[in-house]
Amino acid sequence: MEEILNDSVVSDELAKFEKKYNQELKDGSVSTTTQFEYAYCMVRSDFTSDMKTGLVLLEDLFVKHPEGRRDYLYYMAIGHTRLKEYSEALKHAQAFLEIEPNNQQVIALEELIKKRMDIEGMKGVAKATGAVLVFGGIVGLGLALLKK
Repeated sequence: MEEILNDSVVSDELAKFEKKYNQELKDGSVSTTTQFEYAYCMVRSDFTSDMKTGLVLLEDLFVKHPEGRRDYLYYMAIGHTRLKEYSEALKHAQAFLEIEPNNQQVIALEELIKKRMDIEGMKGVAKATGAVLVFGGIVGLGLALLKK
């Protein structure tokens, strides 16, 4: 599962699908396939703004084309995980599993998201604890200096 999350789009591939998407947009009608291909590339970009654009395109497809919801949910879960938006990622993975409960790839993704949420939660607790200790040390030092 890690390899899927770490898979980055090649710039030539992104440029190709971006050109196709923009041409269809200019012509007045973007096909579902073109929008999906472009969104898939954008979600795999190394740039946050691209990933967010890809998610917007996938969300649009999700609303307008219910026949592809399964795929859109999967790549929205991937995109949100890559952005470290774990609550959103988990929501999409679980929605996918409502459609296809035995999909092992998405079950693994859900477990990975939960693991990352736990790690981020522990980091937050560690930072908060460290801040309290530093603050306590400063207050203690200040009180010690006042007593002299």
